[in-house]
Amino acid sequence: MSEAIHIRNIEPSDNVAIAAVIRNALAEFGANKQGTVYFDPTTDHLFELFKAPGSVYYVAEQDGKILGGCGIFPTEALPEKTCELVKLYLDKNARGTGLGKKLLLKAMDWAKVNGYDQVYLESMPELSKAVSIYEKVGFEKLNQALGNSGHCGCDIWMLKKL
Repeated sequence: MSEAIHIRNIEPSDNVAIAAVIRNALAEFGANKQGTVYFDPTTDHLFELFKAPGSVYYVAEQDGKILGGCGIFPTEALPEKTCELVKLYLDKNARGTGLGKKLLLKAMDWAKVNGYDQVYLESMPELSKAVSIYEKVGFEKLNQALGNSGHCGCDIWMLKKL
């Protein structure tokens, strides 16, 4: 019998596994293109990236295996008290279990407790299942990008008030 899924803060030893989950998911959906986190060098160093003040990254682990993760980041040039929901990706075997929504809600709860009023995100049509989850929890589509994420490969922008 396998252990329950444990959601916890990222640790240095998680970097390789979570980078693989992210890149495998993007490749699976044909979203492994320039201008996305697939080619972003910070994807290999998420523990270090999420040491930034105003940020957090959670990983979901079961039986010592990283199943996915989700973070909050104070992306440059976002409106005041707005953070970005970033790098929500799951291993294909963890999808459809409610884990993505659980990670998303935990990250948004953290954002609210830590003084943010809004959460922004960027996505792409290839990740339409994720976009439908975002809509179900109250994200609304925007007509243009906010802030400066550097991910020009994303053309879906969404915002939710906390």
